[in-house]
Amino acid sequence: MQNLQNFRDYYEILGVPKDASNEEIKKVYRRLARQYHPDLNPGNKAAEEKFKVVGQAYEVLSDPGKRAQYDQFSRYWKQQGFSGKQAQRGKAGWAVDNRANGRTSTQEVNPSEFSNFEDFINQVIGVGGRKQSKNGTSSSTSGTKEDPFRSTNTKVQYTVNSRPNRRDIEARLTLPLEKAYQGGNERIRLEDGRSLEVTMPPGMVTGQTIRLRNQGIGGGDLYLKITVEPHSLFKLEGFNIFCQVPVTPSEAVLGGQVEAPTLDGPVKMTIPPGVRSGQRFRLANKGYPNESGNRGDQLVEIQIVTPKTISTQERELYEKLRQVETFKPRADLLG
Repeated sequence: MQNLQNFRDYYEILGVPKDASNEEIKKVYRRLARQYHPDLNPGNKAAEEKFKVVGQAYEVLSDPGKRAQYDQFSRYWKQQGFSGKQAQRGKAGWAVDNRANGRTSTQEVNPSEFSNFEDFINQVIGVGGRKQSKNGTSSSTSGTKEDPFRSTNTKVQYTVNSRPNRRDIEARLTLPLEKAYQGGNERIRLEDGRSLEVTMPPGMVTGQTIRLRNQGIGGGDLYLKITVEPHSLFKLEGFNIFCQVPVTPSEAVLGGQVEAPTLDGPVKMTIPPGVRSGQRFRLANKGYPNESGNRGDQLVEIQIVTPKTISTQERELYEKLRQVETFKPRADLLG
């Protein structure tokens, strides 16, 4: 029998002990995934391959069932050989008991039919769905029923799910407020290396979960946890949007039309003469949409600002205004 090459110690790849907890494995995986992520290492093939291998290791070790099977297989690998020698009779068979809905199916596989460890472990543990034979052809996972100890080659007997091993996964997506408001197509890259183009709904909010069917592991679902970034101009207050609009002293005294920003673009609003700094006005139906599609309002707070530098002509006019103005804002303070 040919040696099966490229045995991969998934514990060594992640750099964790064999008794590592699931939380420790997850923590190390996230650090390595960020370190070798293709987006952070453009054009680096070595980092891309490392990212893939780290993902394979985590997929197995993060699943209690797969991890138990991997541990059992690893012991068998070291003890029973895959070394070119026939295993001892009575010790070569390896059974993995996987049951789905009370149904099991037993199959046998000859390790010599696989060119490397990765293809073999994909078949046995179920990380992949098909096995690759030595001549390069692909075959399904159904096997014969013959006794593995009657063959001259070592065979592994195992039990597999009659249904795919489905697993839901979760990912986090952070969006700017404008994108969360508008929705539309968004390309996302998952930690396992996949890139998906997703049509996002309008009016997304922080904490919202979006379910993508069949985009998880083995046909499971992908759950996107949404976070909306803070905005420099707008602040969400429920479904209302709050913003501040600066006006000049002359605009505040005389009133008139000023432009206010909204998520739909700038709009003109009228402020009354003598408006005060901090005074709020309401723009109806210019807020954020709720689940039924109805929109809140936009609350505009006026901020009176003074210029830091002025022209000579402006200074002369302000001097004349100071001489003739009758408004005494400190009259009450002076008795």
